Amino acid sequence: MHAYRSHSCAALTSANVGDNVRLSGWVHRVRDHGGVLFIDLRDHYGVTQVLCDPDSPVFSDVEKVRSEWCIRIDGNVKARDESLINPMLPTGEIEVYIRDMEVLGHAAELPLMVFGDQEYPEETRLTYRYLDLRRQKMQENMKLRSDVVSSIRKRMWDQEFREYQTPIITASSPEGARDFLVPSRLHPGKFYALPQAPQQFKQLLMVSGFDKYFQIAPCFRDEDPRADRSPTDFYQLDIEMSFVEQQDVFDTIAPVLAGVFEEFGGGKKVDAPETWEQISYRDAALWYGSDKPDLRNPIKMQVVSDHFRGSGFAIFAKLLEQDGTEIRAIPAPTGGSRKFCDRMNAYAQKEGLPGMGYIFWRASGGNKELEALLIQKKNLATSYAPGDNVSFRFDLTGEKVSGERDEVLADLDARISALDFELEAAGPLAKNIGPERTEAIRQQLGLGVGDAAFFLGGKPKAFEAIAGRARNVIGEELKLIDEDRFAFAWIVDFPIYEADEETGKIDFEHNPFSMPQGGMEALDGDPLKVLGYQYDLACNGYELVSGAIRNHRPEIMFKAFEIAGYDETEVRKRFGGMVNAFQYGAPPHGGCAAGIDRIVMLLAGEQNIREVILFPMNQRAEDLMMDAPSDPTSDQLMELGLRIIPQD
Repeated sequence: MHAYRSHSCAALTSANVGDNVRLSGWVHRVRDHGGVLFIDLRDHYGVTQVLCDPDSPVFSDVEKVRSEWCIRIDGNVKARDESLINPMLPTGEIEVYIRDMEVLGHAAELPLMVFGDQEYPEETRLTYRYLDLRRQKMQENMKLRSDVVSSIRKRMWDQEFREYQTPIITASSPEGARDFLVPSRLHPGKFYALPQAPQQFKQLLMVSGFDKYFQIAPCFRDEDPRADRSPTDFYQLDIEMSFVEQQDVFDTIAPVLAGVFEEFGGGKKVDAPETWEQISYRDAALWYGSDKPDLRNPIKMQVVSDHFRGSGFAIFAKLLEQDGTEIRAIPAPTGGSRKFCDRMNAYAQKEGLPGMGYIFWRASGGNKELEALLIQKKNLATSYAPGDNVSFRFDLTGEKVSGERDEVLADLDARISALDFELEAAGPLAKNIGPERTEAIRQQLGLGVGDAAFFLGGKPKAFEAIAGRARNVIGEELKLIDEDRFAFAWIVDFPIYEADEETGKIDFEHNPFSMPQGGMEALDGDPLKVLGYQYDLACNGYELVSGAIRNHRPEIMFKAFEIAGYDETEVRKRFGGMVNAFQYGAPPHGGCAAGIDRIVMLLAGEQNIREVILFPMNQRAEDLMMDAPSDPTSDQLMELGLRIIPQD
């Protein structure tokens, strides 16, 4: 028999009854039932119940084991009594009677429990990550990550891509984030950098004649952490292709991602890639307040400036007299109650705004049938999610209605529309602008009785982000979001330049290496109207993919940088390797990168990216387990010719 195991802890079934077996694993849980000791023995594959009674020759040794001891047991497989079968376990039909045991590794007092779903502070979890990773949820997340990467690789090979490895030590190259610098021992005073992305190398591969490249690439950026971003390093699916246009890149990467989400998405709906919307950057900002919109939320914001221009609401009317300002509305279907509107107004104040104006629409007079239908509509909309099957009776008639939530809501809307009643607009804004304007707003937004709308004004860049967050909160509170779906959308037509509001100086707003739409001719006009062949793919409110058709023409590249204040000498100094290569017959090329960590985070249903990374840093970019970053020794500094200057 093998020194440690004849089977894994997930392998034994009723077919093994009577067999002598050897198992190794960790003590997941110990239970004492009247002198009989039951142990749930766990390994990477599953759990097997083993037990020991006083007749066993190793009973006294088994009595000593504690949670997370690593042990080996020999025993005999027996069938459980029918009443004791555990259908939740693959091994639930059997148990193993221990006749011999060896302790392979004792465990000290545990700083966190592996058994159960207790919550622990992040500091504890990351300091003892090797224990945290033993927990079932973490094991499942990491297996999912491995399977996703394997699936991506296979799908890329199936499209005739080949994987190539690019350097990890390279030159510093400003690409939008801070570099991690690496001092050179052989060249004192000079530094390498860890690559923020394989961007320049993959473009150089296209110049080298490699038609299709991909890599599961590590990237290193010294960034401020967020819930969906690691502060030090991350992995991405990096691809590049020659002789392609923007749509070719979409047609390549979309089936890969759609297939992965269908394979590992737990049955959630994934729309066919050819139906994924292509939304301009400016429209995304207008409609959703974000360039990574969550399209599971049906709310689409609109400009309603004309309804407030010259109106009795002085705040908005005066605001619109300033250049570059506008008023936007956030529709809120079923949000038509003063309590909800006041709550959202308080949310805006918490976000740093004076408040958020609102109007809600109700029926004038006392129509009991209407009131009953509105109450049922509100309860139905907030108690069930889109796609849920519902069945209920109308309060007044007793009629039974069944179907999907949204179908029943549509039925309710039809019944409400058929009733004879007058609409009344309520709220402070409604009183100030009058019934004619409120009715025009309602018509534009497509709202009805029991609905509401919220309003924000100013220069769009000052309030768009808050409006986008408010849209998300409204969608969540009113249960408008279809949780059973992965909703993808391409964001396209990114502007290349922006102007500083105070100085008017032109600088790059987005990727400076994307090909301008219209080429050199576009650069001869107004820089603020120049769009790039740059694109992102959003899914459920996260940016999953970013890419571009590259600017492979040196003369266009020099002109693009000149507009932003960088002369040819500066461009050659910063990006000399790539610019020089483009002089020798560079093909048109483009590509993208998809964030592996975010993909797995979405598939695992997690809110924090650290839940799908084996050994992540904390929020302060510290490795609590390995004590990094750490102080260098004097010998190390001397060898590198470095001296640390104390910070005041």
